[in-house]
Amino acid sequence: MRLLVTRPEPDGERTAQHLRARGHHVLLAPLMRMETTDCVLADERYFAVVMTSANAARAVAGHPASAKLRAMRAFTVGRHTADAARAAGFADVSSADGDKHDLARVLETRLAGERRPLLYLAGEELSGEIALSSGAVETVVVYRTVAVGRFPPGIAAALARGEIDGVLHFSRRSAQAYVDCARRAGIFERALAARHYCLSRQVSGPLAAAGAGSIGIAARPEEGAMVELIGGA
Repeated sequence: MRLLVTRPEPDGERTAQHLRARGHHVLLAPLMRMETTDCVLADERYFAVVMTSANAARAVAGHPASAKLRAMRAFTVGRHTADAARAAGFADVSSADGDKHDLARVLETRLAGERRPLLYLAGEELSGEIALSSGAVETVVVYRTVAVGRFPPGIAAALARGEIDGVLHFSRRSAQAYVDCARRAGIFERALAARHYCLSRQVSGPLAAAGAGSIGIAARPEEGAMVELIGGA
């Protein structure tokens, strides 16, 4: 299949490599870019660090307090974020292997009797706080994602000619950016005509609202499930 990956780098290239290994022809058009924020971390004794995005781990890798952060245990929403945390220098990393609800359940179990708060390293556009029935969670915004304004010219031309069979979407904001870029390029109907593979039903929202007729939802919110979804198409 001829596929378009809209995921930001470096994740986009990794996804492309997995797809190419399965014989697909893959183009890349990152529709979001990550920027770190000038965050200040309180001088607090935290029980652990919590991350729901690999971008959070990358964002704090060069922070002045990175050594203090890496010395703490880390809890992540999934394996991809866990891998990014380890790459950033965190040694004690536990993954919930699911979504935020799974992560909350893991934290509830681990927090039994713990008085120290959790430090949630988050993006500026939060898709939801970490909701716990007990225990304090301090949220610090360490990165933001910014949407690009237009498709690269070659990508717009390929979509206009119907040369892309499927598009991969890993976040709701990038899916919305895809719809917006399609409108600006004057190829709205052509861009929606492709098969759209989405990490979750929430991610698919902007595409469904725009009228995309062919949408696939991954069985699990992780890259492997996306690749499996395409492989079974």
